[in-house]
Amino acid sequence: MKKLYINGEWCEGTAVTTTRSPSDLSDTVDEYASAGKDEAERAIAAAHAAAPAWGLAGVQQRADALDAIGTEILARKTELGALLAREEGKTLPEAIGEAARAGAIFKFFAQEALRVRGDKLASVRPNLDVDITREPVGVVGIIAPWNFPIAIPAWKIAPALAYGNTVVFKPADLVPGCGWALADIISRSGLPAGVFNLAMGPGRIVGEALTTDTRVNAVSFTGSTATGERVLMACAKRRAKVQLEMGGKNPLVVLADADLDVAVNAAIQGAFYSTGQRCTASSRLIVDESIYSRFIDAMTAKLATLKVGHALEQGIDIGPVVDSSQLEQDLSYIEIAKAEGARLAFGGERLKRATEGYFLNPALFVDCEPGMRHVREEIFGPVASVLPARGYEHALALANDTEYGLTAGICTTSLKHATHFKRNARAGMVMVNVPTAGVDYHVPFGGTKGSSYGSREQGSAAVEFFTTMKTAYTLA
Repeated sequence: MKKLYINGEWCEGTAVTTTRSPSDLSDTVDEYASAGKDEAERAIAAAHAAAPAWGLAGVQQRADALDAIGTEILARKTELGALLAREEGKTLPEAIGEAARAGAIFKFFAQEALRVRGDKLASVRPNLDVDITREPVGVVGIIAPWNFPIAIPAWKIAPALAYGNTVVFKPADLVPGCGWALADIISRSGLPAGVFNLAMGPGRIVGEALTTDTRVNAVSFTGSTATGERVLMACAKRRAKVQLEMGGKNPLVVLADADLDVAVNAAIQGAFYSTGQRCTASSRLIVDESIYSRFIDAMTAKLATLKVGHALEQGIDIGPVVDSSQLEQDLSYIEIAKAEGARLAFGGERLKRATEGYFLNPALFVDCEPGMRHVREEIFGPVASVLPARGYEHALALANDTEYGLTAGICTTSLKHATHFKRNARAGMVMVNVPTAGVDYHVPFGGTKGSSYGSREQGSAAVEFFTTMKTAYTLA
C-alpha cells in the first residue's frame, strides 16, 4: 500500500483506496492510504510550521530541489507515462508526453526561482527610498483533477515551492497513483520536512480541510464548476487567496476559406483526443454553411479510421473513459442530444474490446442548435456538436455564446479574420489553425467568464498567485 507523506515521513491513513484500470477492470493498479481529518490536520500543521524558514530559504536551495525533481521525472517519463495510461486511460504516447511536460515544468520553475524581481523607486518625499518586493503567500493547498494527474499538479506545486511557499497536495481520489509517484520523487529532492506534504483522500475530508483551515493561506483548485464555486465561497469567507480553473465549452470556428485538412485535424485532435476529457476540448464545432457538408463528410471519414482501445496498446488513438460515472454521463448526454433533435453522424455507442473497460466510440452530432443542452453544458467526454454558421460574424457570435471562456479556435486562411477573432473571441486562450487543446508549459494558462477565477497559472504569470507584494520605506 502506498502511504501518505506528512512532515517528511511516510505514514498510514485512516482508510484505503483501491484503484483499477479503466482499460481493464480486472487490473488493480494499487492500494493507497486515504487521509482522514487527523491526517489532513497534521499535514496542514506541518506545512504551517515549515513555512517561515522555507520562505526565507535561499533561492538556490529552491532551484536545486526543483531541478532535481524535474531531472528524475524526465529520466522516468516512460515509466510514469505507463502508470498514467494504466490508471487514467490516456494512450501511452499522450501519457508519456504528459509526464515529460511535468518534468519540463519543474525545470522551468527551478530557473524562475532565481528570477523573482522587485522594484526600487524614488519616493515623492525627500530622503526616502522605496523597495517593492515579493514574498511567499505561506501555506498553499493544492487540489488537482483526475484528467491530467501529473502535469496539473506539477504546474501548481512547482511555482508554489519556487516562490517559497509550503504545500499540502491533494490529488484526485480517482487517480492517486501519479500524485503518489510525484510525491515520492519530491521526497528525495532535499526539501526540508513539512515543506511538501501529500494528503490523498476524498474532497469532503481533505478538500474541506484545505479550504476551511485558517492556516492555509491560499488554495489552487482545478476541477468542476460546481466544486470550484464551493471552494471559492469557503476561501472568501476567511479571506484566503484562491485560484480556480473550472469548465469549458470551447468553440472551434471553421470558415469557408479554411484548409479542410487543417480544420479536420484541429477538430479531431481538439475534440476527441485524451478521450475528450480536457477542459480545453473543442466540443462546439462552428462551421460555415458553405462547406458544412464537406466538413462533416471529412470528419466522419477521419473518425472511422481512429482506433479506440486499451490505453497501453500500440496504435490506439483514443483510450477508455476514466470510470463508470463519467461513462454514464457521456452516454446520458448522447441520449439527450438525440432527444433534442440533433443528428448523430458518427459513433456514440459503447464498445467491446478484449478486456472489460469503459470504451466509447467518439460521437459527432450535426445539425445542432445553440440552445440545445448538449451544446451548452460541459460533457467532458468524446462528444462534439457541429453548428452551421452564416459567415464570420455569425460564427463569432456563436463562439462567444457560452457561459465559459477558456479557449477558442478558428481555422481560416484570412489574416483579417484571424486577427479579428484573436481580439474579439471572449476566451483566455485563442488558437488559429491549431487544436484548442494543447498549450505550452512556459506561458500563462487560464480563461474568462465561468472557466477561471483569479490570476493565471503557468509561466512567469504564476508569480502573481504564489507571492504577495510588500512595499518598504527607508530613510536615507
